[in-house]
Amino acid sequence: MKAYPLGHVRTPYYIRGCVGEVERICGAFANPEELAQMRSGLPPLPLYRVRFRQKDVWPDYRGGDADVVEVEIFEHWLDRA
Repeated sequence: MKAYPLGHVRTPYYIRGCVGEVERICGAFANPEELAQMRSGLPPLPLYRVRFRQKDVWPDYRGGDADVVEVEIFEHWLDRA
């Protein structure tokens, strides 16, 4: 059985499989997966703010072409486009 859409389980479901643009690097932060296991979360990992066109995320979106949704995603949760 395959999971769909592909992508890291901690990435918001609605943007998995969508292509976005890195808007900025937010800094490096403790790995939340490690923190959830009561570990240190080190080394810190890069966190990115990624911008997605809403029309690419929701095909039936009726708003403006310039409307976007931005999501903060750790580097190891991203797939190269």
